[in-house]
Amino acid sequence: MIIHLNLKGRLVIVIGGGNEALKRINSLLRENCQIIVISNVINNQIKTLVKNKKIKFKKQKIQNTASLLAYKPYMVITTTDNKELNQKIINESKKRKIMTYSSDNPESSDFANPAIIDFENIIQIAIFTGGKSPAMSKKLRIESEKIFRRIITKEEINQIKIQNILRDLAKNSISTQNKRKRYLQSIMSDKEIKQLIKDGQLKKAEKQAITVLSNWK
Repeated sequence: MIIHLNLKGRLVIVIGGGNEALKRINSLLRENCQIIVISNVINNQIKTLVKNKKIKFKKQKIQNTASLLAYKPYMVITTTDNKELNQKIINESKKRKIMTYSSDNPESSDFANPAIIDFENIIQIAIFTGGKSPAMSKKLRIESEKIFRRIITKEEINQIKIQNILRDLAKNSISTQNKRKRYLQSIMSDKEIKQLIKDGQLKKAEKQAITVLSNWK
């Protein structure tokens, strides 16, 4: 089962400072969560993220788990090359009911990381092998992305952006879910709005959709 965790505002600790840690950090940055990297050494890309205040960094040699879990994180991701330490972190986190992922031990982790095809953080398509073959997940993602880039258009992505705004507005104006659903479907099929979106005039498209909303019965 593939699910998307709501990590907004939650604290995630990433243990390790190499390329594997960077990969996990880049995925987390899309989630608007708080990220603390704990490691003795970090690579240049992670240093840049720290410098730009995207993430926080705690320089520390990992010798025990108590100091890590004192932060009371929602999730811990361990990426060290020390398998014994990774397992120790997993075990201790589970005892404290903290969600945990280890790059070298997906079988013991609470979740797995699918390979993601991302469109402006609006549409995400997951390629998932259940942790059986991350290498094949990556290969299939690269091959599939070429196809999906031809199928999913810029206009469709912009339509989603408009729909997201209108969905919130409609909740305050239209009383029932079924009526809101019909309204949003009408926006998707409205020729004038579709043309404005195609022309890249999102503000005008949004304004026209709001006009339709004000007259909706």
